[in-house]
Amino acid sequence: MPSVIRKQHQIVNKAKKKYWRTTHKFGIRIPKTVAEALQLDRENGNTYWADTIAKEMSKAKVAYVPVEGVTPEEVRSNKVDQLRGFQEIKCHMIFDVKMDFTRKARFVAGGHMTESPSSLTYSSVVSRESVKIAFLIAALNDLEIMSCDIGNAYLNARCREKIWFVAGAECGPDLQGCVCKLVRALYGLKSSGAAWRAMFSEFIINVMNFKPTKADSDVYMRMNYRNGGNPYYEYLLVYVDDVLVISHAPEEVMKQIGNEFEIKNGEYGPPTSYLGAEVSKIQLGNGEECWSMSSKKYVKAAIDVVQGLLAEDGRELKTSKPKHEGPIPIDYRPELDTTPHCSEEHASRYRQIIGILRWATELGRIDILTEISLLSQYQANPREGHLEALYWIMNYLHRYPMRRMVINHTIPMLDESVFHNNDWTD
Repeated sequence: MPSVIRKQHQIVNKAKKKYWRTTHKFGIRIPKTVAEALQLDRENGNTYWADTIAKEMSKAKVAYVPVEGVTPEEVRSNKVDQLRGFQEIKCHMIFDVKMDFTRKARFVAGGHMTESPSSLTYSSVVSRESVKIAFLIAALNDLEIMSCDIGNAYLNARCREKIWFVAGAECGPDLQGCVCKLVRALYGLKSSGAAWRAMFSEFIINVMNFKPTKADSDVYMRMNYRNGGNPYYEYLLVYVDDVLVISHAPEEVMKQIGNEFEIKNGEYGPPTSYLGAEVSKIQLGNGEECWSMSSKKYVKAAIDVVQGLLAEDGRELKTSKPKHEGPIPIDYRPELDTTPHCSEEHASRYRQIIGILRWATELGRIDILTEISLLSQYQANPREGHLEALYWIMNYLHRYPMRRMVINHTIPMLDESVFHNNDWTD
């Protein structure tokens, strides 16, 4: 519908404006182009941005090959047979600053310029419920857990789309201005996620002999033996490039993955975080150890985001203790709110904060679940009072940032056959 398309363009334009308005992070200026990044290095007397660009391109160069002897004008005029039917897009660098102040650069494709069928772009990920059940199974069966990240995962898969681009300065002086054809699933393309998932899933099934479970196709299992031949199931969970292995000997599984793909920094071990939640083992009062999940870091980051949004309005997040103890006043009824409807900008902000808080509930903050469920009903046309209620919830999280979900074997046993049952759902 035309109205939906107009709305989509408005959202994209606002996102672009926010990107261009963001000039600094942690007090460090963020460049928008390669030329600006190199200029900042010259002004600061260092090579921080140049180094991170070189590091990124040393890995990303496998994603494209130059097409020699042709010019961009010839390709656009449909005079190059090998590129006939290919779409032209722009590829560029995006820049960021990490929390430890190191610079980050990523070479991405302008995937918004392409048209791809949904059959090429859909890619599933493991559900949070499956992750929690898997931790419980590990606790019940005394299994170890290890995790790893696949480095530059998408670049392992072949590009499913017919794409070419004109190389920029980041590709080096020898290639700048040349026609290049994409051969790998570069970040930014609509089909890259699906291409990587299909490739990695094929490896897990055909090489590692795991099989996808019926309840969640991103949870894989295989039979193994321990302690003199006792059979048990190993599990492998995948969320894009994050891999979680539950096994009696998970390091063997990790080594098998590492032989085929690059594991980021060559590191794997007991997980410290997964899907945004901090994961750790804690000791209970009776001396027993169990796995726990905490969303403290995520909550802190969420508060920082909302404080930044409020700063755009010249406001601050109230952090003092309110009269009510819970997330929102006990007598507040959102369905009876008669405050003015939010502006388009505030309505977008409302939906953004709802998304942030819903993920917090997924990570264990069930103490705000009822309030978020109530306020989620008004995302289509929220009122200013509804938005203020979200600020109350953020104030509550600021006062109580730590809530931990403990996965203990004393919980009534959950039969792991749920992963095999066709009828099992969320």
